[in-house]
Amino acid sequence: MKTAISLTTAFFLATVTFGSIADEQRPDHFKGQKATSLTEAIELFRSNNQKLQQLMQGELSPEAMVEIHQLTYTLENALEKIHSETTELKEVLEEVHLGSENMDFAKVKQQAKRYLDTATTLVK
Repeated sequence: MKTAISLTTAFFLATVTFGSIADEQRPDHFKGQKATSLTEAIELFRSNNQKLQQLMQGELSPEAMVEIHQLTYTLENALEKIHSETTELKEVLEEVHLGSENMDFAKVKQQAKRYLDTATTLVK
């Protein structure tokens, strides 16, 4: 039992030690472009996916890898914005759903407009 604990402790210390060394050797990271709206996020998502697809057509070079690395930051930011907006969209749709169950005409009219304004941005 003591051997298992000692091995676990040694493994943990090695991971922490080598992990922090590896972090120190990583290159500076890029911030990527951030979207302030769903429309911007979708545009960044589309354009950067096109760039990634173009880069994948040829041989991968060190330059291409750097460009891909940079693209991933913007793509991650765009996906994060899309996710937060669609999470909110799901909540608005639930309000439409509940309003329709309760025959709350005003709520459905208001929330359906909010829902459709955002949803049409996704499917343009």
